[in-house]
Amino acid sequence: QTKNGKAVANFAIATNRSAKDDDGTKKEIAEFHRVVAWSKLAEIVSQYLTKGTAVFIEGRLIYNVFNDKDGNRHHNTVIVADGLNILSPKKREDKAEQIVAV
Repeated sequence: QTKNGKAVANFAIATNRSAKDDDGTKKEIAEFHRVVAWSKLAEIVSQYLTKGTAVFIEGRLIYNVFNDKDGNRHHNTVIVADGLNILSPKKREDKAEQIVAV
C-alpha cells in the first residue's frame, strides 16, 4: 500500500516463444515483463495470483529512462494493468474447475 493507503501490486510475468539455434535446434525462450496494478485490481492480484498462474493482462506501457548512481543510463518498460483475466483453472473444494475472471 502507498502512504495514502492505495493498494499497489508489483509483479513479473513471463512470455514464452520458440526459436531455432544456428544449428536448427529448437529452443524455448522466456522473456520477463514488469507489471504494476493499482487499487481493487492490486487486491485481486495479491489474493489470486501465484507463481505459474496463467494470466491475460490488459494495460498500457510506460517507458522509463534513468541514470544510476554511477551515471549509467538505463531503460525499462512497465505494464500498467487496467484489467486481467486469470486463465489457469482454480480447484474448488468439490474438485470441479473454475476460472476466476476479473
